[in-house]
Amino acid sequence: MGFGSYDESEQENQEYDTDFEDEDGHDAEDNAHEGDVEYEFTASNDELLDTLKDIKDQSNT
Repeated sequence: MGFGSYDESEQENQEYDTDFEDEDGHDAEDNAHEGDVEYEFTASNDELLDTLKDIKDQSNT
């Protein structure tokens, strides 16, 4: 058998595990969170925009 070739009979005998309901999986509902999030901003919009401009200016240099 040369490089890159394969035995076609081996391709027919492969078994695939397609049982997606096994215990090894991850249930997204395990980490579901309910509740509220509140933010309190102490800076004005102008202050925040000035800070953003400063950050952008620093990253361009």
